[in-house]
Amino acid sequence: MLKKFFKDESGQGMVEYALIIALIAVVVIVAVTALGGGIRDTFNGAKDELNKATTAAAGGGH
Repeated sequence: MLKKFFKDESGQGMVEYALIIALIAVVVIVAVTALGGGIRDTFNGAKDELNKATTAAAGGGH
């Protein structure tokens, strides 16, 4: 009975895919955490420049 249990590999592929997906999720979370501040600063800088440009174009930049 134990031989049959250890030879039965059904479900092994699903477990492997689940582990791969979990690893990818961890990598994505770490990357977003590490890069989040820089990305936020970049978008805030772009927002500030757009606000300056639209204010100047509207004549309020004097």
